[in-house]
Order: sequence, then structure tokens, then C-alpha cells
Amino acid sequence: MRSSLIRRRSRHAKAHIWVRVALAVLGALVGAGWLVLPVMTAGARDPLPASPAGTVASASAAQQDGTSAADLVLPLVAVVAAVVLAGYGYLRRTRRARTRTTPGTVSVAPPTPTPADSERQARAALVLADDCVRTSREELSFVRERFPDAETEPFVHALRAAETELAAACAIWRRYEQGVPEDAVARRQALVGVIGRCAEAGRRLDAESAELDRLRELEGPGLAGALETAEGRFRELAGRTVTAEDTLTALHDHCTPTATAPVTGYVEQAKDRLVFATVQLNEARQAADAGDGGRAAGHLRAAEGAVAQAGVLVTGVERLAAQLEEAARLVPAALTGAESAIAAARQGGSRKPLTSGELHARLAHADGVLAAVREELTAGPYDPLDALRRIARAVERLETVHGGAPRAAALLVARSSVTGADEFVAVHRGGVGPEVRVRLAEAERELGADRPDQADALAREARDLAERDVRAHGNPYAGTDGVEPGLAGAVLGGVLLAEHQDGGPPTSYGGPETRSRHDFSTPT
Repeated sequence: MRSSLIRRRSRHAKAHIWVRVALAVLGALVGAGWLVLPVMTAGARDPLPASPAGTVASASAAQQDGTSAADLVLPLVAVVAAVVLAGYGYLRRTRRARTRTTPGTVSVAPPTPTPADSERQARAALVLADDCVRTSREELSFVRERFPDAETEPFVHALRAAETELAAACAIWRRYEQGVPEDAVARRQALVGVIGRCAEAGRRLDAESAELDRLRELEGPGLAGALETAEGRFRELAGRTVTAEDTLTALHDHCTPTATAPVTGYVEQAKDRLVFATVQLNEARQAADAGDGGRAAGHLRAAEGAVAQAGVLVTGVERLAAQLEEAARLVPAALTGAESAIAAARQGGSRKPLTSGELHARLAHADGVLAAVREELTAGPYDPLDALRRIARAVERLETVHGGAPRAAALLVARSSVTGADEFVAVHRGGVGPEVRVRLAEAERELGADRPDQADALAREARDLAERDVRAHGNPYAGTDGVEPGLAGAVLGGVLLAEHQDGGPPTSYGGPETRSRHDFSTPT
């Protein structure tokens, strides 16, 4: 419809120009006619009657001269007026055409993005928004350690709002992946919704970043206190890392490799982050001594990010050890609860009707699972969390109304899977794509809705996808000479954005517009 309107306007504009040109030509012809007419009729006038000589004759001659002058002036005025009017109209129309800003003349509407373009934008927006939320959460932990809750409440509120927007964007994208909605227009609007929600999450954080800087005063008197806080947490984590290494060694003696697989390499990565933090803390103090507050703030933020991630890695080892211990205590009770559920199913206690063949197959599977777990308990070592997972799933397939130990087992397993996947993404987010983040967000929703089996399955899928992404990402600094210790890990963890050769800038609390404001790098 717009193109037809443009064509009609174009034809209408051309018609106006031709009308004005025609009027100018007509005026010129009329004026020329008036000029030629006296000449053509001068010899054909009726002879004047004889007049008395003298005064009367002189008056007659004067009258003829006056009539001839009037015949020449009036047509000339008409021609000039017509030409002026036509020229004015033409110039005015040309000026309006050149300065017009309405669609159809000068400006052209941007092309509509293709579905593939919109999908790429949505995927990038999800990754960016999730990175901003995670980085803001890390810096806020240092801020809340130094300042009272009343002063940090606006930043906490903005972070919670951003988390809500991000969760909504992930939910929309997940439905989009599943083919909902089906209509092409509605699917395009869904992508617009994802991009808009992510943009709003970033805007919420950007809006508070300047006020956070004013509170912290990292480029001024607040730097000394911030350094003390970061160094204090660094020293604490250095001691916990040694303990975590001993804990992991003990786990290897009592559990199978699959039990400790979720935290394999975590102690080494924690040490790597702490080495990087050591360098950055030293650089921050040197820059502060030199009076370069901006550079000192940048190095401090890099150190804080590395210390925060070392904390995630060490906590991951401690958490898994505690959950494996809890799971080992729960296994005997879970076996007893599962036996009760099997007996109830045999007596027809299923929540929904099952055919005799289905019931028989599920009962046989449950009996086999319980027998395998008992054998593992006797033989040892084994994976307590995996044993609980198998027991809980076998009971769930029986469709019985159950609670007690099997239910507690399912919840413990789901919490372990969801937390473990979140920890992995937090310290590898520089190489993790949107699918991982969306699966993880859905797992958290399922866990919050008290659906532990679905939460566990989604979290395990997210973890598998994340490990695949990290393997594909690789080490961009492999084979590079003179690389700063810990730099590759800091980039992989999203502590640094790797926009410059030295890995900088570091990330800070804020959205896309402000997260890289504390830069210690010299662009190359």
C-alpha cells in the first residue's frame, strides 16, 4: 500500500509542475498576442473624418500616440507576471521535494530483519544480559561486604529486576525453541520480546552504575578500603583452596570418579584465578601509589572478579563433598521408601491407570534398580548422588503417591545438579552460549515449582551443553609468548572482555553501556 501511495504522490507532484508550466506558456502566448495585435490592426483602422486644422488635429495625433503606448505596456506586464508566478511555483515545489522527510520521497524505511537475523540478535542479547547480571552480582558481593544494607538496597533492587527480566526472556526463548507460537508473525514478535526483555535488564543495571561508583569511590578515597576487602577475601580463599584440595583427595578414595566429575579441575582453576588476582592487586596498589586512580580501579575490578570466581570454584568442591555425604546417609532410607512404593504399586496404588504390561515392566525395572544399588553399597566405592537419582526415577515411574525419603532424595539430587551447572557457567561464561543459559533458567524454574526430576534432567543437559561449548571455545592464548599468568582463565570466566591485547577491560556492575567503564588497558 505504501508503494502505491508513493507512486500516486510522484504522479501528483509531476502533474502540478506541468500545470504550472502550461500556465506560464499560456500567459506568454496571450502577452505575445497582445503585442502583435496593434501592429496587425494599425493599417486596417477606419479613416478618421476630416478635422479642422490646428488644435483639433493636434489632439487627435496625441490620442493615437497614447493608445499605442498602452497597447504595448499592458501585455508586457501580463507576460512578466505569468513568468514570475510560474517560476515561483516551480521553485517552491522543488524546494519542498528536496526537504521533504516523509516516506515515499527521500527517506526509505529500513528493511525488515529476516527470522535468522532476529534469532541471532536474540541469542546475542541473552548471552549479554546473562553476563551483565552475573558480573553485577559478583561486584555487589564486595559492595555489600563494606556498606550497610540501606546504602546498597537500590543496587540489589536493580539486580533483582534485571534477573526477573532475564528469566522472562529465557522463558520466551525456550517456548520459541519448542515451536510455540507457530504463527510466523507471532514468532517474530516473540523474538522481539526476548530482545526487549534483555535490553530492559541491561537498562536497569546501567541506570544504577554511576551511583554505585559514587558510593565506592574507587578512583579516590574508597580505593584503599576496597583493596583491603579484596585482599582479605583473597587470603581466606587461599586457605580454603588448600583444604578443598585435601577434601577432593578424600572423595577420590571413597567415591567413584563419576561422583567427583562435576568438580574435576576446580582446585587447579581456583589457584589459577588467585594467581591472576595476585598480579592485579599488585598492579592496583602500584597505580594508586602513582596517583592513577582510574587505572587502579580497573585492576581492582579485575582482581575482584578473579577472587569471586575462585570462591565459586572452592565452594563448589565444598558443596559437592557435603552433598555426597548427605546422599550417602540418605541412601538406606531411600531404599526402604522405594520398597514401600513398589508394594503399593503392586496393590494398584498408581496415580493413573497402567496396563498390566506397563505395570509389570516398571515394577521389574524398579526391582532391578534397588538390587543394583544394594550391590554397589556392599562392593563400594560408589556414587551416592547417582544412586539416589536412580532410586527416585524408578519410584517416579511407578506413578504412586509417595513422599518421605524418595522425595527427599529427588530434591537433593536436583539441587546438586542445578547448583553445579550454575557454578560451571559462572566460571566459564566467556565460552558458553545461550542454549546453556536458557536450559539452566528452566531448570531453576522447575526446581522452584517442586518438580525435581525435570529440574535434574534440564540441569544435566545444561551442564553437558556448557562443557561442549567450552571445549569448542578452547584457549585463545595457546602458543602465545609472554601471556600474563591466569589471563586465559580470566577471559574464559568473563572477568575480562578481551577487547585489547592484555585481555581488558574488566567487567563491572552494569549493563551493556557501562559494564566496561573501569578500563586499565591501552587499546591496540
